[in-house]
Amino acid sequence: MKLAERVRNLAESATLAVTAKAARMKADGIDVVSFGAGEPDFDTPQHIKDAGIAAIQAGHTKYSKPASGIPAAKRAVCEKLARENSLHYTPNQVIITASGKMACYLVMSSLIDPGDEVIIPAPYWVSYPEIAKLVGGVPVTVAGRESNDFKLTPADLKPVLSNRTKLFVLTSPSNPSGVTYSPDELRALADVLHEYDLFVMSDEIYDRLVYDGQECSSYAAVSEQAYAHAITVNAVSKTYAMTGWRTGYAAGPAEVINAMSKLQTQSTSGAVTFNQHALVEALTGDQAPVEQMRLEFQKRGRHMYERLIAIPGVRCPKPTGAFYCFPNLSETYSKLGVAGSLEFAELLLEEARVAVVPGIAFGLDGHARLSFAASMEQIDEGLTRIEAYLK
Repeated sequence: MKLAERVRNLAESATLAVTAKAARMKADGIDVVSFGAGEPDFDTPQHIKDAGIAAIQAGHTKYSKPASGIPAAKRAVCEKLARENSLHYTPNQVIITASGKMACYLVMSSLIDPGDEVIIPAPYWVSYPEIAKLVGGVPVTVAGRESNDFKLTPADLKPVLSNRTKLFVLTSPSNPSGVTYSPDELRALADVLHEYDLFVMSDEIYDRLVYDGQECSSYAAVSEQAYAHAITVNAVSKTYAMTGWRTGYAAGPAEVINAMSKLQTQSTSGAVTFNQHALVEALTGDQAPVEQMRLEFQKRGRHMYERLIAIPGVRCPKPTGAFYCFPNLSETYSKLGVAGSLEFAELLLEEARVAVVPGIAFGLDGHARLSFAASMEQIDEGLTRIEAYLK
């Protein structure tokens, strides 16, 4: 059997693969501490679950009408973006999607022709380059300097831009590094990007999870030109602990959103209808659970970061958003006799019973991603094992 080339060349999601392997080991009775999952360890807030259940009981179990999202969900997104991001959109500039990942896929499918270049800062979320390749694009990765917490500067960005560039992918706060661009840093990048006829996909799925007074801004809010060329992607997955609900959204120029909507009619036929009613409650209802989760993640992130940088040979940027640390472990490789992050992660899981995601999946082989979406007890136990293993 010969599979399509696009599938044969597609890399499996490393984050899902690590999580699945750790789960199998736990099922076999092995005591594993997993730092692999990119999802909150909290339950979906009760009022949101109640809204989803009520929607099912009310008969909202048919196709989404329209496929681009029910009117109430689009209005809720517009209200959220105006209230929290200083972005003003009308419902025809919004699409509700079956997850934030699907929103990213629809953006690239709508904009990228074969051979078009997609600029992706490294470290990057594992799916960006693979989605770009799936739609015929050419992913061009550019690494930010570790001394600048991997954030790109105009000097980093200018050399990789060309007339073949069609899309720039921005993630702030970042998965996997946990770092966040300031508004001034975004403006500096926007000044460079404005010189080219390209779009920006700004993935802001962690925009509510920022720490220690970090100022966070939507890329589209930095200028009128940025607004005109940006597609803002988000979802309820991380902020509201709704990863399994698979409900996301995007907002941007009406022409792009219309193209995404056409593609959606021929793919998923739209997001699950009753989940869209839960999205409305998430975005417009009680926000107290979000702050409770944010404060807990902030405490965990500080603790994980401080323990990591106390380990000899380990460097790590301080996480200012999301729920990840992305330490540089390369100085430990020679002592362990490993060639890179994949082998490091495999040995750590097999010998120390700790699951991390190898940095090569995010474009930087000297690193690993650790999620602090775990209890403080699990964080301490896992870091104690790592520290003992690296001694």
